[in-house]
Amino acid sequence: MPPFEHTRRPGFLLGFIDFFTAGLFFLFYMPFGGLQKELETILGHPLMHYWKAYLLGIPTLFIYPLIWMARISEELKEKAISLGLPGHYTSWWHMFGWNIFGLPLMGPAVATHRFFGTLNRIEQALNARA
Repeated sequence: MPPFEHTRRPGFLLGFIDFFTAGLFFLFYMPFGGLQKELETILGHPLMHYWKAYLLGIPTLFIYPLIWMARISEELKEKAISLGLPGHYTSWWHMFGWNIFGLPLMGPAVATHRFFGTLNRIEQALNARA
């Protein structure tokens, strides 16, 4: 597996920016920041492109991209557990719950922080094994 370059992404900041741009930030960050390809490499299968999930979110009040991201979160949790990584992981419920119920408390930024925390630890572990 190739080494990963981005193992210290600031999840809270990325979530904060994405929240205030109504998801438009990740439309560019996913493909051009290399996140889409890294997730596909780690998870071992192709993912629907974020722009498609975003477009499907418009008629669903952006529930579709939230579920899309929550499913990836759950897969990352399973990968972290399989690698034996310690700590708190992202999960389906963490991503979904913070984005829905934690909205007035900067919940999306909190959920994104844990998402990237889990992703960063997975990438660091995979780099150490490469």
